[in-house]
Amino acid sequence: MNKNLKILLSLPLIFISLGAFAQGTDTDHGITSWMLTSTALVLLMVPGLAMFYGGLVRTKNVLGTMMHSFTAMGVMTILWAAVGYSMSFGGNILGGWFGWSPDYFFLQGIDNSIIKDDAGMGIIPEYIFTMFQGKFAIITPAILAGAFAERVTFKGYVIFIALWGLLVYNPLCHWVWASDGFLFNMDAIDFAGGTVVHISAGVSGLVAAIYLGARRGNYKKITPNNLVMTMMGVGLLWVGWFGFNAGSSINSGLSTAQALTVTQIAAAAGAVTWLLIEGFHQGKASALGLASGVLAGLVAITPAAGVVTPIGALALGFFASVICYGALILKNKLGYDDTLDAFGIHGVGGIVGAIFLTFFIRASWFDGMESYFFTGNRTMAEQLGIQSLAVGIAIVYSIISTLIVLLVVDKTIGLRSTKEEEMKGLDDSYHGERGYGMVNPQ
Repeated sequence: MNKNLKILLSLPLIFISLGAFAQGTDTDHGITSWMLTSTALVLLMVPGLAMFYGGLVRTKNVLGTMMHSFTAMGVMTILWAAVGYSMSFGGNILGGWFGWSPDYFFLQGIDNSIIKDDAGMGIIPEYIFTMFQGKFAIITPAILAGAFAERVTFKGYVIFIALWGLLVYNPLCHWVWASDGFLFNMDAIDFAGGTVVHISAGVSGLVAAIYLGARRGNYKKITPNNLVMTMMGVGLLWVGWFGFNAGSSINSGLSTAQALTVTQIAAAAGAVTWLLIEGFHQGKASALGLASGVLAGLVAITPAAGVVTPIGALALGFFASVICYGALILKNKLGYDDTLDAFGIHGVGGIVGAIFLTFFIRASWFDGMESYFFTGNRTMAEQLGIQSLAVGIAIVYSIISTLIVLLVVDKTIGLRSTKEEEMKGLDDSYHGERGYGMVNPQ
């Protein structure tokens, strides 16, 4: 055989070998590609949330409401790169209240850092993990903003989310997801952010809504300005949630497929359940009800996506819709003004998912799991206690720390819009713009 021909025929084997060598010592290209995709999908959820929220408020506040989500993309990204990642995933300081690592300050020490698996094999560049987690830090205050939409000053909102991210989100993230976080080491399950994201945002939103008071006028008579935009928004959220949940496996294998599957099933179960409840209770199945059910199912499966079976996902979607629907009825009876039901959907749905997942954990998950408090193997009852403890800690910490942040911002630069600004509309008052040609006079 011609010598040159032999060389040509051997080239594929050479490239395959080089690829395998690079994958073993650098990154896994398949996982890296998936995590890049997941990071983009989670970011897609932010404009999705903006559309979802923007369609639900009055015409005069549509841009101001959407700005809350988009502004969070800017403010929280800068804070995350500067100190947020370090506070969340750095080593324990101040008794483990949050973390810190000089290498993570403005990400200066991770330029060539590769995250490795338990076997020491490179998986993904740490930059990707940083940016993936940063998207969670963005969307959490954006969710929270739905609770006080239509009555908060723009500058007050910006300062509030900055302080809230530093003092509430980052510590919770460290406790639950950092390798030396105390809830992480108790094996509190929060696969993709039921506690860190949804409970913290929902509970903090409730505190903010009560602190600021209700919108002026007969706010209970207000109707959405554009349900078409809201439906498009929930569609984007549903798609983006696959990155949110399946991406949290930090893998592209079986666990990824499991998380993706249960995410789809829970969302569908939540949507159908809400439609059925609404049909029986009100006689009509609304588009907003469908969207609310989708969100309830997605929120509930978020902490559980890595540990439950499809049947468990079906159950969580069902229970989340039933309980969240009841929470919205209770809200109307109690009279507090959670504008866009940040607590009723995200807070309550997150609590349902974080606690109820215990009853649907794969039996294999308990294999080899030692008891945290006792001797012997981990039991479902013990895990239920751990989940309840984690939820309780997140609720109490969110209430206290959010109230402190609210007081600081309100007493310094102000947080509640004036009567004139509110009646005029946030779009014109704070941005000098209008979302549509005409302004709803309500």
